[in-house]
Amino acid sequence: MPIVALLTDYGTQDIYAGVMKGVIWSICPEARIADLSHDIPPQDITAGALSLWGAFRYFPSGTIFCAVVDPEVGTQRRAIAVQTHDHFFVGPDNGLLWWAISESGIVTVVALENPAYFLPVISRTFHGRDIFAPVAAYLAKGVPISEFGSEVSPDELVQLPPLRAEVGDRLIVARVIHIDRFGNAITNLREEDFVAWAENLGWRTWRATLGGTTFEAICQCYADAPKGTPLLLFNSYGLLEVAVNQGNAAQKLGIRKGDLLEIWAVDEA
Repeated sequence: MPIVALLTDYGTQDIYAGVMKGVIWSICPEARIADLSHDIPPQDITAGALSLWGAFRYFPSGTIFCAVVDPEVGTQRRAIAVQTHDHFFVGPDNGLLWWAISESGIVTVVALENPAYFLPVISRTFHGRDIFAPVAAYLAKGVPISEFGSEVSPDELVQLPPLRAEVGDRLIVARVIHIDRFGNAITNLREEDFVAWAENLGWRTWRATLGGTTFEAICQCYADAPKGTPLLLFNSYGLLEVAVNQGNAAQKLGIRKGDLLEIWAVDEA
């Protein structure tokens, strides 16, 4: 029973996500559909890419991920299907798939060009229903990826900036890439990069700043800090996060997406 995992910015108030499921089941009735999320902020490609990157590794080999956050729907932007070492991905070529497919290990990319695997009528505003859902369903039925269109070099795909902070000898510059529904500010600093940097410093004292807030320690969980207090921790993605215990860090500290967090080594007295 193949698994198709859906991720969109369609929300659940309207019928869009449900209609995609209907299309998939019409083509592949045995498919099991997992809803990763339909509450990606509208048109927020980075938020969708982060969610997909954080999720794909927890799904069985062979899962088909159908992701649609598509501000340029109806234009000449490319639609793609990607086979990686363990999974398949279907969606617009706008960076949405990039972090997941590059880390999963790209094997084959094809442009979706074969109308035999689309719905008969293609809306200019709903490619999730008319192109991406049908292709995901046919993949679930075992149609080879080569049937959907011509092969594309991974180098030709739209790429997001690397999901990595800038790590220097004595300074790390991380960027806030997402603010979740709890108000936690997630940065692009990976735990393994911070650990390697700190080990290279000999675990000397460091200090972090974001706006007017200073941090000198990393907590293991939210409750390590008193209620209402700002803190740093590495979250379940393994990314550095600015949070407030039982509070909203973005509101309390005035954090916005794109803000910079700096961590620098402190010279010993």
